Amino acid sequence: MLKPKALKAGARLAIVSPASTPKSEFVKAGMERLRTMGYEPVLFPHALVRGPLYYAGTLEQRLDDLHAAFADKSVDGVVCTRGGWGSAELLPLLDASLIRANPKAFVGYSDHTSLHVWMRKFAGMVTFHGPMCAADFSRPDGADEASWTHALSGDAEWSVGSAEGLRVLKPGFAEGVLDGGCLSIFVEALGTAYAPVASDGILFLEDVGTKPYQWDRQLLHLKYAGQLESVKGIVLGDMTQCVAAEEQALLERAILHALRKFDGPVAIGLRSGHVGTGNVTMPLGVRVRLDLRGEARLDFLEVAVIE
Repeated sequence: MLKPKALKAGARLAIVSPASTPKSEFVKAGMERLRTMGYEPVLFPHALVRGPLYYAGTLEQRLDDLHAAFADKSVDGVVCTRGGWGSAELLPLLDASLIRANPKAFVGYSDHTSLHVWMRKFAGMVTFHGPMCAADFSRPDGADEASWTHALSGDAEWSVGSAEGLRVLKPGFAEGVLDGGCLSIFVEALGTAYAPVASDGILFLEDVGTKPYQWDRQLLHLKYAGQLESVKGIVLGDMTQCVAAEEQALLERAILHALRKFDGPVAIGLRSGHVGTGNVTMPLGVRVRLDLRGEARLDFLEVAVIE
């Protein structure tokens, strides 16, 4: 796996919108937060374009911004403004040679799961499932700075656990390469050229507004598609953005029903992606250890960036 360079103080971050249009005031607030963290955020030309429809510009404009962000030698990392819908339109036109030649930290979640999958499958690059400029950095408590720093500065052997919401759903122990993202985007890619490669490591899945029967249905779909056959362990995200508190128990029972023949450990509650507060940054494509034999812990066993 290609690893991008670590983000040091003063790093220039391209702010792009490969999917839907963000609110300009949220982008402004997010960029200011990134400045206070010591970075130099740079808003790319089409990041605030409105339309057509809900897109942040035409397909060509969004593609141009993403390609330009990777091609620009002065840019150290690429941070999306928000998700929504639109990233999948870019997939057939992305330049794998350009991106492989210029590996950079790419950060986003939600709809950008399609880009994470593409970058791993076609560019062989580590990417980061983590907070976005408008969606998370715009809020005082929107991003978890500790995991961001660990993941993007090159720390070795760091962990997330109960403080980040992680808890045991099914006990056990597993090691492997971390893969995953938004459940619905994962499922929608199946049967296409851009489907995720079946993981033989630890699979992370999260979503928003997804009811218990929908989790059950989509996990069954992944199973039927062979996506769970070689998975060693599963980490599920925070579910407070999926169902109300009174439905949490039903959701967990639905998940356990869907995974009743899965042999590996299962954790739930990790605050990464669609969350209300403290969005955790997780490098995808690095080796991890999932230890659910006591208090839940996910250990990152290798650095995600190079000096």
